[in-house]
Amino acid sequence: MPNDFANVDNGGAGLPGSPVDPVRLGFPALLAAFGRTEPIAAARELRAGNINTTYLAILDGGEKLTLQKINRHVFKQPEMIMSNIRRVTAHLRGKLPPDAPDPSRRVLSFMEKADGSMIEWDASGEPWRCYRFVEGATAYNAAVKPEHLCETGRAFGAFQRDLADFPIETLSETITGFHDTPKRYSAFIQAVEADRVGRRAAASRQIEAVRDRSSLASRIVDQLSGGALPLRVTHNDTKINNVLIDDSTEEAICVIDLDTVMPGSSLYDFGDMIRFGASSAAEDEPDVSKIDLDMGKYEQFAKGFIDKTRGFLSDSELIAQPLGCLVITYELAMRFLTDYLDGDRYFRVWDPEHNLIRARAQLRLLEDMESKYDAMTSYIKENIVLNDGSRDQSRR
Repeated sequence: MPNDFANVDNGGAGLPGSPVDPVRLGFPALLAAFGRTEPIAAARELRAGNINTTYLAILDGGEKLTLQKINRHVFKQPEMIMSNIRRVTAHLRGKLPPDAPDPSRRVLSFMEKADGSMIEWDASGEPWRCYRFVEGATAYNAAVKPEHLCETGRAFGAFQRDLADFPIETLSETITGFHDTPKRYSAFIQAVEADRVGRRAAASRQIEAVRDRSSLASRIVDQLSGGALPLRVTHNDTKINNVLIDDSTEEAICVIDLDTVMPGSSLYDFGDMIRFGASSAAEDEPDVSKIDLDMGKYEQFAKGFIDKTRGFLSDSELIAQPLGCLVITYELAMRFLTDYLDGDRYFRVWDPEHNLIRARAQLRLLEDMESKYDAMTSYIKENIVLNDGSRDQSRR
């Protein structure tokens, strides 16, 4: 069933948390900075995503707005993020066909202050932004129907396709070295050696598993630097809950969480989509026996992605996509483990073991992906042939 409080940026499906006092949190002043002075009828914090802090404000007239405090530990330059988002959303709006239904629901609409800025700083020096809630759509933490998986693949494929002619040199790197996996590995080794909060012994098996796969770290970055893979505009957080599904048509209508839109490889987006959405369990499932790669889900995602990227991505780039699944799952396991060893300073956690649980889950998923790598690649090859065949038929 659609959840009115699910539609939020930065992590997608927000769980409706307890009501909060909007006055105590300074919401009237924040909204006034964005030109909205109506009384606030209700507000809730939403447990959405691992990074930012998100609230839903419902105005007296019933309009819903999302207020979000940007995590400055992660995003050092909030203005840079919003500069990227301003340009990317404008470009995406320009790609909508003239007869697109509900165009305001198909690209996120961030609110501006009188001076044109999209950031308001509160009395404590924290940056906030505000955007319009998209009515009648839901971001699911997990697919309710198989069609949702295919729609998610189509949405992220279309996102890359529509940004193919975006001037990539104008995009800033909002998190330096975000998918520089060798750099992530170096940071991991430093965290292991520093053992800053005394957790190394508890994570010894996971540390060994990451070290054993160290050769994975350079597989994509080496191909990017060598020119074997092209640099593209990528989303870099392609979880299923970062796509809004229309409650009536059940079609994907809007890609959300644009903070990490940067130059990168298409393999990163495909890989993260599969890592999060085609697993048989949540990314923080404590019982690793429940975790494997669901090939049925994988095929639905891949089918939708190929449908929107075939002809834009070369056949060789499409066939290479499963490598992204391995590298991104390895990278996330490493990042969760690094943060655990470093005292949980990056990802939001709900208990002291949360990041370690996440790392264990990702390593188990990676292990199963490795065993199914050939099947993953074969499915894409078969779909390229099927796509070619359907195109040949349509020409006759």
